[in-house]
Amino acid sequence: MTEGIAMRWMEAALDTPTEKIETRCMELEALGCTGFVIENEEDFKNFIKNNRQYWGVVDGELAARFEGVSRIKFYLSDDADGRAVLDRVRAAYGEPAVSYIQDSDWENNWRQYYKPLEIGKKLVVVPEWESAPEDGRIPLWLEPGLIFGTGDHPTTRLCLEGMEEWAGPGKRVLDLGCGSGILGIAALLLGCESCLGVDIDPMAPEVAAGNAALNGLGGERFRVLCGDLLNDEPLRKSLGTDYDMVLANIVADVIIPISALVRRFMAPGGVFIVSGIIGDRAGETASALKQNGFEIVSRRFLNDWHSFTCI
Repeated sequence: MTEGIAMRWMEAALDTPTEKIETRCMELEALGCTGFVIENEEDFKNFIKNNRQYWGVVDGELAARFEGVSRIKFYLSDDADGRAVLDRVRAAYGEPAVSYIQDSDWENNWRQYYKPLEIGKKLVVVPEWESAPEDGRIPLWLEPGLIFGTGDHPTTRLCLEGMEEWAGPGKRVLDLGCGSGILGIAALLLGCESCLGVDIDPMAPEVAAGNAALNGLGGERFRVLCGDLLNDEPLRKSLGTDYDMVLANIVADVIIPISALVRRFMAPGGVFIVSGIIGDRAGETASALKQNGFEIVSRRFLNDWHSFTCI
């Protein structure tokens, strides 16, 4: 690309039944897609309902955009590599709707949908270009981007609500699948001593460190490693032990095998909080947790997503 010329991106939208979105995202990732945005009418309605304090009258055009919608959007560079991925998607699922955006349009296209978001009893997640509400809540500053974890998805919200009850001074936290770093940052803002994050995405350490810096955190209190926890024993050994709180906001297909490994990382009396579990996988995940020696002490659910707190 010529220096000084804005890069063009392809925005592809693939209609997908709600119940297949989780599986389809994993399939698309295997084809080379990244940067997923899920657009779903029910999620939109619930977001408006639960965050009315930040909305006056909902713009009619915005509401119409989500009417009857259940789709996955993903973003590809408008070059040979991006078009090769798009060809693989076409072969697998048919023709997605494709539009084109410039780098110069990118910021306005996604930033307009992020507003301060109250979560639990203590936190408010604030995009770094917004002002924090003056209501006594602890602001968690975030630069929302393509890595999962902005607080607006039910799975992240459920995990944050669960960990709020367990966070406290002196506690050490391990965040498996840390993404944007939001959970670990929240734990530190709620008084925990330190957090170590792990994610398979090579972008995660830089993104999470950037978000931690927005909140005045870093150094030994907040660190992120990149690697595949399930298949890398040296990585598992490097994590150490005696964590008071282990978090896993991932998907059922990862939580189930991880549940056989997590106890080795936990301190006596520690807690394991899992989220990212779609409704029809909740029973299977709960059974795996119990088989691996965990007692589920609380359950949360929102929009057919489930979270378990285990000891």
